[in-house]
Amino acid sequence: MARSRLTPEREAELYEAVLELLREVGYDALTMDAVAARTRSSKATLYRQWGSKPELVAKALRHNKPVSLAEIDTGSLRGDFRAMLERTDDCQMEKDSALMRGLAHAVHDNPELLQALRELLIEPEMTGLGEVLERAVRRGEVDAGNPALTLVPHMLIGAFVARPLIDDQPVDHEFLSSYLDAVVLPSLGA
Repeated sequence: MARSRLTPEREAELYEAVLELLREVGYDALTMDAVAARTRSSKATLYRQWGSKPELVAKALRHNKPVSLAEIDTGSLRGDFRAMLERTDDCQMEKDSALMRGLAHAVHDNPELLQALRELLIEPEMTGLGEVLERAVRRGEVDAGNPALTLVPHMLIGAFVARPLIDDQPVDHEFLSSYLDAVVLPSLGA
């Protein structure tokens, strides 16, 4: 599919509009017509550039995370986790958490969305996290046979889901920092 070139500023503007609409109306009610109206674009341009609503949503979410986790290397696993936390502030973390909870529901009814999220957002994040954990193994901070290595993504996602549900509180740096120290790092023996 031939795609016209958008300036980085215009692309960022479009992605931010998509995220705003997602927060306002949710995935199911988000339409390409609404995105076109919000961004003063044509629907044809949106489809030519992104192909589908799921791809546009996944790329908008990915755009919000420009630094790959694999690029984070402080020399220690604890330092790497802290650096991951510093990638975003509490307000943005709360917004991202709310978006992800809403999308988690939407993927059950939309396999195309699930596939786009896996390819464009989840797999790159899991690959980056895997590299961070592998460096910790090479440094001797974590035993290569530790079964918790494969469960770190589940633990981290669990924190984002459980905090609002159990405590009726948003996920923030303070909570995630204590969660890393009390749950994730001890499970890894780090």
